[in-house]
Amino acid sequence: MAVTVEFLQSIPHFSELSIDELASIKEFIFEKTAEWGEMIMIKGEPADVLYFVASGKIKVFKSSAEGKEQILNIVRPSESFNDVPIFDGGTNPASVQAMEPVVLYGIRRSNLEVILRDHPQVALNVAKVLATQARHLGSLVEDLSLRHVIGRVAKILLEHAGDGIGPRSRLTQQEMAAMAGTVREVVGRSLKSLEEEEAIRLERHRIVIMDEEALKGMVAEYS
Repeated sequence: MAVTVEFLQSIPHFSELSIDELASIKEFIFEKTAEWGEMIMIKGEPADVLYFVASGKIKVFKSSAEGKEQILNIVRPSESFNDVPIFDGGTNPASVQAMEPVVLYGIRRSNLEVILRDHPQVALNVAKVLATQARHLGSLVEDLSLRHVIGRVAKILLEHAGDGIGPRSRLTQQEMAAMAGTVREVVGRSLKSLEEEEAIRLERHRIVIMDEEALKGMVAEYS
C-alpha cells in the first residue's frame, strides 16, 4: 500500500509540517513487507534505513550467547525503529523481528539528510522522539533492576492491553517473559497470582483485565 500524507501526519517525526512539505517527503519513502517471524534487522549489521511501522507490530530485542531474549520495545503503527544508528552512523544496536505480518515504510539515511536540511522542523521532532526513546529505556532499566516480577507483569498488561488482552493479536507468555527479564514459568505464576487477586481473568486465548486500578496498585506496590 502506498504511503499517504494522512499516515505521515500520524508520525511524530513529521508533526507540524504542511501538506506540501509532507507531499515532498513522501517521495523519499519506500515500502517493505515482512511475514510473521521474519528477521528485519540483525544486531551489529550496518544501518542505512530509518523504518516506520505502517501495519502490524515488530519487536526490538537482544539475545544472550545462551539464547535468552530480552525485548527492549514493541513498535506499532506510526512508530519508528532504528533511529539511533541512522543518526550516529553506527551499526544496529539490536535485532528486529516481525511479530505478525507487517508493512514498513523506510527512508534511507542519505534521503533523510536531505529532509532534515530542507525541513528544519523535522530535526526538532527527531530530538523529541529520541528523548522519548531514552526515557523508555531508562524506565526499562528501572523495571528490570528494581521492580518485582509481579509488578513488571502488571505493568506489561497495562501498557500492552491492546496487544495481549483483546481479540486482537496478543502477547504470549514467552514474549511477556522476554519483556519482564524472566522465564515463562515465572510469568505464568505471576498471572495466576493476579487472577487470584481478581485483577485479571485468564481465558484460553486472552487475558482480560478485570480491575485496572488493582493492577496499577500492584505496579506501585512491587516497585
